[in-house]
Amino acid sequence: MEHEIDAKGKRLGRIASEIAGILQGKHSTAYEPRLEGNDRVRVKNIDKLALSERKQTGKFYYRHTGPLGHLKVRSLKDVYAKNPAWVLRNAVRLMLPKNKLLARRMKRLTITS
Repeated sequence: MEHEIDAKGKRLGRIASEIAGILQGKHSTAYEPRLEGNDRVRVKNIDKLALSERKQTGKFYYRHTGPLGHLKVRSLKDVYAKNPAWVLRNAVRLMLPKNKLLARRMKRLTITS
């Protein structure tokens, strides 16, 4: 089944948890945790997502390159300005169970501006 979600004016966490539930198939009567599910999600208007000012300046994404002292820090505001689809995709990925079905579930998520 194809689900279309309009992200205009909606909060990041609320939309990500809704998408994670759909990708797992939890809304379906034939839900089984060991199965991948077969629903697809298409999100549009991702560039009009509602983000609070406190979240934009207070949330950070950390990445370490390996050598000592090479911690890279990016704020949500900077990342969202460059690639808003990555922000939503990352939030959904972190809400899904970490198992062998994760990659297959994420392939069924399509994000457009």
